[in-house]
Parts: sequence; C-alpha cells; structure tokens
Amino acid sequence: MDRNKNIERLKTETFDVCIIGGGATGCGCALDAVLRGYRVALIEKNDFASQTSSKSTKLIHGGVRYLEQAFKTLDFAQLKQVFHGLQERRILLKNAPHLARPLELIAPASGWLNGLYMRIGFWLYDLIAREPNLPKSRWLSRSETVEKIPGLHRERLHSAVSYYDGQMDDARFCLALAQSADQEGAAVANYVELKEFIYGVVREEKIIRRASVRDVLSGQDFEIKAEIFINCTGVWADQVRRVANPALAKRIRPSKGVHVTLPASVLNGAAALLIPKTSDGRMVFAIPFEGKVVAGTTDTEYVETNIEPVLENSELHFILNTLNPYLKKPIKPEEVIAGFGGLRPLISQVNGQATKRLVRDHEIEFDSVSRLVSVLGGKWTTYRLMALDAVNLLGKLTGSPAFCHTANYMVFGAEGFRRNYWQVLLVKYDFPEDVCRHLNAKYGTNAEAVASLALKEKLDQRISPPYPFIFGEVIYAVRYEMALTMRDVLARRLRLEILDWEATLVAIGSVASLMKNELNWSDSFTSQEIKIYTDQIEHFKSAAAASNNI
Repeated sequence: MDRNKNIERLKTETFDVCIIGGGATGCGCALDAVLRGYRVALIEKNDFASQTSSKSTKLIHGGVRYLEQAFKTLDFAQLKQVFHGLQERRILLKNAPHLARPLELIAPASGWLNGLYMRIGFWLYDLIAREPNLPKSRWLSRSETVEKIPGLHRERLHSAVSYYDGQMDDARFCLALAQSADQEGAAVANYVELKEFIYGVVREEKIIRRASVRDVLSGQDFEIKAEIFINCTGVWADQVRRVANPALAKRIRPSKGVHVTLPASVLNGAAALLIPKTSDGRMVFAIPFEGKVVAGTTDTEYVETNIEPVLENSELHFILNTLNPYLKKPIKPEEVIAGFGGLRPLISQVNGQATKRLVRDHEIEFDSVSRLVSVLGGKWTTYRLMALDAVNLLGKLTGSPAFCHTANYMVFGAEGFRRNYWQVLLVKYDFPEDVCRHLNAKYGTNAEAVASLALKEKLDQRISPPYPFIFGEVIYAVRYEMALTMRDVLARRLRLEILDWEATLVAIGSVASLMKNELNWSDSFTSQEIKIYTDQIEHFKSAAAASNNI
C-alpha cells in the first residue's frame, strides 16, 4: 500500500463513496464496494484496526451465550444473531486460511445434569451451523478432558463438552481487508481524520458533498469529494452522526471488555477453555494465541471513549478468580505478562438495559437529512454481512446496484496458501522453524517476500527472543503495510504488545532505529516517539499491577 499515492488520489479524485473508519467494518465495506465497481475512498484517523478490531477475543463464532439467551427468553433476535455468526464463520475460515483456523473449545461440566444441558446446547449449535468442515461437539470424560487441557484440575472436573469455533489474528485480518481493497483499486489511507462535512445543494436538497479532513502526519487539511459517505467508526459512530446532523439522538452504548495474557503453561494444550458461567453473567474464554494464553472478557459500561480502555487491577483479579478454580496450578497476579482493553459498539434499544443483555446485531441507518449512512453495532464475525448490507444501500442510493462478491473472495495473502509452505521457507532461507511457521501463518502467500527482504537486508535476527518476529518484518510493515508508528508495528503488524509488555519495552529502541531510517525521522522526533510509546506501556503495566509485581 502506497500511502502518499493514495493521499494524492483522495485530494484529486471524485468517489462514489467515502468510508470513514478503518476497522473490520470499514475495511470490509471498502473491499465490498470496490469489488462491485464503485470508486472507493477509505480514511482512518489512527491506524487500521487500532481500536475495537484489534482487541477482540480472537474468536470467529456464532456466540453460544446468545444461543442460550435465545432459548431462555424466547428472543428470536438473539437466535438470528447466532445463525448469522455461524454462517459468516464458515466464510471467514474459507477466505483467510492463513489468518483464521478452526479451534477446539472445552467447556467443563460440574455434573451429569450440567453436562447434559451443555451437550444439548452445543448439539443445537452444530445443528444451526450445518458445518461439514468442522468436527461436531461431543461429551468428554474427565480423562479425555485433562488429556486435551493438562492444566485443568482433574479432581474438580466431572466431564466436559468439546465443540469447535474459529480463531483469527484480528488485527492482521483487518489489515488484509485494507490491503485487498487497496489492491482492487480503492484509495485507502490511515492517519486521516474527519474534521467536518461540507454541504451542497442537489435538486434543492442540502446534502453532504465533501468532507474536510486532516492528514494527521503532515497536519495538512484537504477535502474529499464523494457522492455518499458511510460512517463505520464503531464506538464513535454517534460523534460522526452528529457532525453530519446534530439533531440525531445517540444510539451507541460503549461496553468495555478486557483480556489478560498468560504463559502457555496455564493450559498446556492446544484446545481453548470456555467457562460457561461467571459472577457477572458472561462467559470467560482462555485461548491459546501466539504461544501464550489470552483470557477474557468482561462487560462493563464505558463513557470516556476519548480515553483508551486498559486492563485494570480489579478486572485482572476478576478474570483470574474466574479461571483459578478450574486450574491445577492457580495463576498469581504477577504471572500476567500483558493485557488489553477494548470497546464494543452496542446499539442502545432499551433504556437502562445492561450492556451484556444488548444484542450484538447491527443496523444500517440512513439519515435522510444529511444522506449519511451509518453502520451501527455488530461484531467482528459478522463484519462481511454488515458491509454487504451497507453497500447494498449504497447501490440503491446511487441508482447503480451491483452484486456482492465477498463471499468467495480470498483476502490478501490467501490465494494459493498452503499451511505447510513453511517447510519450503525452512529449506530456502534456513530460518528457524518457528520463524518460518510464523511468516507463513501471518503473511500467507506473501511470506516469501518478507523472508527475501529480511535476507537481503540482513535483518533475519529476532526482535525479542524467544518470539519468532524478525527485524525484516519491521521494514516490510513500513514499506508495504502502511505502518507509520512503533505501535503500528509492535501492537498490530506484529502482536508483541498484547503478548508481552516487558519484551515490547526491550524492543522499542531497535524498532525505532529501523523506522527512523525508513521514515526519515529526526533524532529528536525518534527520541520523542520512544518516550511516548515507553510511557504508554508503563501506563498499561501500572494500571494492571496496582499492588502486584507486574
């Protein structure tokens, strides 16, 4: 992706649609629209997937909790959400095999009755999914359960139910959508912030015709011309809606969810753990991810959306207190090595209703006054369906409807992907096996381009042992993936920030040195960037630690 070229396009071209927001929904809309033949612009005020879309539980799922609520309350909206999620799960696993894969999850049962209850529930889950490519759920004995997750406390187990969903690298999946849209002809740019809408008169109607935006990096203001603007800003959708039309009522109720990162030895297996009941009425997952275990999540109201949510000490203790009764060796707070907080863009429908009771479905809103289209609510798994609905409306508004192609579109790096191609990299480049596996799994068919660059530039050393990330990836991220800050690289292109805070702190200086040369940073700017990012990680650590020794 060439940001400078795309910025020039944004300044000079007229587009059928300008999409505001570079998370999963915005990038999904850009890809859908450009594949239908529309002239597409996409802007994001920070980095792609910098907010909600990089801070999920990393699951592709229909939502077993929604299924339970649907039958308990006879809520067909919840059932519809499960159906949509399971249908999209199949598409995501098929269209991004390098970034998404099937994942076995184990739900412990406290007794025969509880086991039977869950077995019936997961049987219904399988029935709704009608998925021929994933194993069906089954009831496991105590011995079978401990064999799959050796870290579980054997004596506290009666049995368990095994079922399958999908797992993904959320930030890189979102990036792949942006890369795909760019590859297909969309003008895509991060660090471009919306300032205001500019109205014009069309057939005696005053509607949005342009958007005044700012290039955050250069500070330069310019205008983007488009027939339709689509608001895909998630938790911040109300802000954009009310920039377009101040009379609009708020629709979004942000909900905070946090995760902790733990050593792999906590589970000591390839399967994930689902704790089906917690004190706050949610479910908690503990999922193997990048050689660690990511556990969460919580669900609490969050008002200060201009402040990044972080893992706080009380939330850390809630997750550990939920997990520890199931584990052979309870986790101590000081064993937490990283964590992150994110926000869900829930649609407010009933005043006072708890956020955990709100349906994670989406809505496409059209404001007839400004002609702004807003995508509200939703979740990662259904991003493609949200984009489909939004671009269908775009077709009606422009008078040129077109067929959606994303159901069978292999995203960037997926076409021709082979899961065992790491073996070719091993022979050809003589990198360590874990590095080859990592490159293949994150870059797909572009893995060889990364390996070749690393070898040519003599940057095949690890950024932070024992992690498989290498310095060549930093250069690749800057040159070809529109990475512009150290956090773009270490948090989202690589996932080191959410895996290990201490390793991230150690890596900051060397990564900054490489980015300085690539981006022509001055000495003073580089020092400032190092300090800002270091302070940010230290803030995350202190918020989570409180009296702990993290």
